[in-house]
Amino acid sequence: MTSQIINRRDLEFQLFEVLDTEALTSRPRYAEHSKETFRAVLDTAEAMATEKFAPHNHKADANEPTFDGSSVRMIPEVKEALKAFSDAGFIAAAHDFERGGMQLPVVMTQAAFSLFKSANVGSAAYPFLTIGNANVIHRFGTAAQHEKYLKPLLAGRFFGTMALTEPQAGSSLSDITTSATPNPDGTYSLSGNKIFISAGDHELSENIVHLVLAKIPGGPPGVKGISLFIVPKFRVNDDGTLGQRNDVTLTGLIHKMGYRGTTSTMLAFGEKGQCIGELVGEEHKGLSYMFHMMNEARIGVGMGAVMLGYRGYLASLDYAKERPQGRAPTNKNPSEPQLKIIEHADVRRMLLAQKAYVEGGYALCLYCARLVDEQRVPAGTQSAGTDDTAKQEAGLLLDLLTPIAKSWPSQWCLEANSLAIQIHGGYGYTREYPVEQFYRDNRLNPIHEGTHGIQALDLLGRKAVTNGGAAMKLFAAEADKTIAEARADTALAAYAAELETALGDVAATLQALAPVLAGNPTLALANAVLFLEAFGHTVIAWIWLRQALAAQRGLRQGLAVDADFYAGKLAACRWFYRWELPKTRQWHELLRSLDDTTLSMKPEFF
Repeated sequence: MTSQIINRRDLEFQLFEVLDTEALTSRPRYAEHSKETFRAVLDTAEAMATEKFAPHNHKADANEPTFDGSSVRMIPEVKEALKAFSDAGFIAAAHDFERGGMQLPVVMTQAAFSLFKSANVGSAAYPFLTIGNANVIHRFGTAAQHEKYLKPLLAGRFFGTMALTEPQAGSSLSDITTSATPNPDGTYSLSGNKIFISAGDHELSENIVHLVLAKIPGGPPGVKGISLFIVPKFRVNDDGTLGQRNDVTLTGLIHKMGYRGTTSTMLAFGEKGQCIGELVGEEHKGLSYMFHMMNEARIGVGMGAVMLGYRGYLASLDYAKERPQGRAPTNKNPSEPQLKIIEHADVRRMLLAQKAYVEGGYALCLYCARLVDEQRVPAGTQSAGTDDTAKQEAGLLLDLLTPIAKSWPSQWCLEANSLAIQIHGGYGYTREYPVEQFYRDNRLNPIHEGTHGIQALDLLGRKAVTNGGAAMKLFAAEADKTIAEARADTALAAYAAELETALGDVAATLQALAPVLAGNPTLALANAVLFLEAFGHTVIAWIWLRQALAAQRGLRQGLAVDADFYAGKLAACRWFYRWELPKTRQWHELLRSLDDTTLSMKPEFF
């Protein structure tokens, strides 16, 4: 039976033919793994996602969590699925064997986790927030905090959140007002309100560990005065047992258009003056610590967007293969059988678009996960003197690509969901078919973890130009390697030339904007979202050319069983280069013109 949550052939193509994940097993940390153990992890994840997560996806959407004034209620299947996830060791999968982990590469954990996001993104949110929370405590917490919080988080006994947003501040974290007053015993008393806290309250675990941004009185103004605190729902004693309920109050659930299976909460800290928290790391460095989780979350949001797009693509592909309607333009005989709609050119156009968006986005997110592994190269695993350079370059590339990995799939895989509805016709707009839910769930991702506008400001205002554009130069150098390889293949040489031109357009736009950024940043950043789109499309064009090269290698090996798969990859690459990449030319022209329409449009003109 064909899987409804993933094209497994595509996943293994990405991991083993494009990213060469098997090569990681030569490193001491992963020496106990092999291609076979990696596949076994995927097998377990796919089976569990299919059997435990996918079946209640629609039910959780139709029966969202409720709050009766004292506790949150939700359908029992959620807890059952999360227990299976925890018992299988997936929360600790990337951690050391000594911590109960599988010591898997990050690219493999992300590949496995993508299957749960595809199956049920609402239920998957609980453990994935927990994983990010645990990673922050692991990196910045004390030994005592590891014992009290990290161990039960990795075991799935505690779940975690991140609590940043406040009603009056939104994305402007410099304006948060939650305060943390030092106590004589080294703890802090917190007071304030947070909103849109995903998984902020539930009965799915023994405890909930909130990572809370707050300001210590007397600290520096703005973001420089933000600190990070561990604030558990139930206080944890030094011996690991649970103490009394902390002064963290659920003041209400927020009811969203999608992601209905995930509680979205409003939380009050310290209403009774008894909310106790523990400082993570040093005072006033909380935002840098939290960005460790936020950047993971941003790539995770991109992956979630990809997988929702992927589900819609697979559903509409199956529908198009089975649904008879209409006849060929040259056939006017109504007595002849109708064609399956996949035979119609416009339906294939929409399927090709979805394939290009979701498989391109998937490859990008897995590539970013592979960069995390490169950042963690153990000393001595490469040529002498190259370890630090490799780590730094991987970090620089990852920093540059994070806004793309978050925003590009959130925009274009949402478009894939829209096309999936279109292929279903009127049925796609009904709740009897799954594609309308995938669209609703995915619509949150352009907002999650920083809107397109925020990501664009980060990309153009900082990451693309810092240190003389070092990150952009590094990306261009990586792309040039792909271009050089593609030039040697007559079937791909034209794409190599087009990618080279697109990279030149990016460089020319940055050169035109650089002096404006220095002298009039308001004007230079007014259309930053367009730069995000243009660079994003260029990145995905590069990603597709990498896939095309791998497909060509596969075809040369002559495996007949895979011939159609590889031909499909080449067709999607061709589609992206003919239909999508050319759009960037106009976008660059508009960016270089320094169009000020948005700035000159005064509020009173609306």
